[in-house]
Amino acid sequence: MRSTSIGSGSGIFYGWFVVAAAFTVTLLGFGSAYTFSAFFEALQAEFSASRASTSLVFSLAGFLYFGIGAASGPLADRVGSRTLAAIGMVLLGVGLALAGAARSLMEIYLAYGLGVGLGVGLSYVPVLGAVQRWFVRRRGFASGIAVSGIGVGTLVMPPLASWLIDLFGWRAGYVLLGGLAAAIGAGVSILIVNDPRDRGLAPDGGLIAPRSNPTPPQGASIGEAIRSARFIALYAACLLCSFGVFVPFAHLVPFALDHGIPQSSAVLILGAIGVGSTAGRFLLGGLADRLGRQTSLIIMFAGMAIAMGVWALSTQAWQLCMFALIYGLFYGGWVALLPAVVMDDYGGRNVSGIIGVLYTSVAVGTLAGPSTAGLVFDLTQSYTLPILASVCANIVSACIVAVAYGSSIFKRKKPSRGPDL
Repeated sequence: MRSTSIGSGSGIFYGWFVVAAAFTVTLLGFGSAYTFSAFFEALQAEFSASRASTSLVFSLAGFLYFGIGAASGPLADRVGSRTLAAIGMVLLGVGLALAGAARSLMEIYLAYGLGVGLGVGLSYVPVLGAVQRWFVRRRGFASGIAVSGIGVGTLVMPPLASWLIDLFGWRAGYVLLGGLAAAIGAGVSILIVNDPRDRGLAPDGGLIAPRSNPTPPQGASIGEAIRSARFIALYAACLLCSFGVFVPFAHLVPFALDHGIPQSSAVLILGAIGVGSTAGRFLLGGLADRLGRQTSLIIMFAGMAIAMGVWALSTQAWQLCMFALIYGLFYGGWVALLPAVVMDDYGGRNVSGIIGVLYTSVAVGTLAGPSTAGLVFDLTQSYTLPILASVCANIVSACIVAVAYGSSIFKRKKPSRGPDL
């Protein structure tokens, strides 16, 4: 029997409302974070800063919003995702507004780094964990829709930021973006429900008995998960990959400007990552449900390596746009698949916490990657070395996951049967 959400009368499974809320939170959170490239030139000029020190702003925020998932994930498993998401969106807005009032690059580090970093970190992993519990058969598709907000945010928010900068200046632009993120983000967070059983529902729809004596969700503990060979392999692959995965978000616009492409066009090229990313999250997430999510994850690493190779050879606007679309496609698929793979392997009992621990690998790479790329440019006046390093890192990551999931030791189990350690 297919159900409606209790009390809604809408005829729509409530899990899709949770997905919609997660979509909006990721759109505003990551969309606001990825406007950094649009502000890059203004910040560098305002504070007479090098590219390494300017890009460190983005790296610090990225380190926090992925790293804090190790705390926000387990907390969401205990207290629920709704409150954390709402607090995160408010912190994000405050951080952006304070960045607009900053009088030094150090104040930008504190306002943007802490505000955006803590804001996204408190909301991202909890909302993704909530989505995983609502679906089994269509988990990859649902997860893909939820995180496609990142792709839409990358498409929409940087051009919006550029428009605001042109009209009002970079300071007012940050304040206006902050108000938008806080108001809408906190508002939609009320739709998030941590577990379908809280509404008398089963994953994918269907009614269950009221939760008078609820059965705890099945799955591994965080300790059991992180000690497993498969998790260690996945952690290593994500760590290597992430050293280069966010370099385009900080440096693609400066790269385009270096090659004579106007600012407005350069920001649109960055937005093309959002177009590809949105397509990747919608299309590849659903396709992975049929091909196998682990196999598809390997394809995502390989695809990002190919795309970065295209970037290394690109100098014209159309070439960079082609890179951005291809890169966005596979990057989007990678982001969509990671939470679903974790849920498949370790079950729902501590899914947010396990995802949070996994994302600490991405945090380390995000801290080091964009700022190191800026330092290399300051020394060599070229991005070639960090781009090629990213190609190699993604190839190695694909090989690590292929060995881990291809080994006969790690036989695939159906997601509904619990953790696979």
